[in-house]
Amino acid sequence: MTAESAPKWRRLEPDERREQIFKCAAQLFGERPYAEVSTSDIAARAGVARGLINHYFGTKRELYLAVVKRALTVPHVAVAQLPSGSVEERTDAAVEWFLDMVSKQEKMWLAAITPEGIGRDLEVEQIVDEADRRSADRVLEAMGFAEDDPRWEQLNALVRAYGGMVKAAGREWLVRGTLSREQVHKLLSTQLLTLVTDVLPQISPA
Repeated sequence: MTAESAPKWRRLEPDERREQIFKCAAQLFGERPYAEVSTSDIAARAGVARGLINHYFGTKRELYLAVVKRALTVPHVAVAQLPSGSVEERTDAAVEWFLDMVSKQEKMWLAAITPEGIGRDLEVEQIVDEADRRSADRVLEAMGFAEDDPRWEQLNALVRAYGGMVKAAGREWLVRGTLSREQVHKLLSTQLLTLVTDVLPQISPA
């Protein structure tokens, strides 16, 4: 067998194969509306048999919902990676991590935060709401707030409100091009610092 005729694929471990399928699905869902992406498209992009998609993820819809959830949720590892410095350093690093994450999955992130991109239905709404709540939890954790704080629900709600501005700023940067990444970074880090140092500490338990 010549080098030219040798297979270009290699055997992957199950976790690697699952992640490969997931990433290809995220790319396609970011490029096209949900209805225009088939499991055959995903399988072709990933270079796998279509049956593997069902094996690892179930239906196309289940895979789609998993992709949306990951695109919008800040993971625990993001908190662990933050520097153990001042609150200014941590807010700046947190925003930098977020902008890096968005840059790597720009199309899928935009599809997930845009009503036209995710097809508004109850199940998707619930996933978006839960992702926003969990991400707000991670922000509070990163900024040193304890989850047993009696004000937690109010603090979480305020961070989710900040998250609305984050999504709007992301669209100005990535879709409209009216703001640069540097400008978005400055806006988000300054507002997060103000939220953490001036607003949240003044909240009284409901």
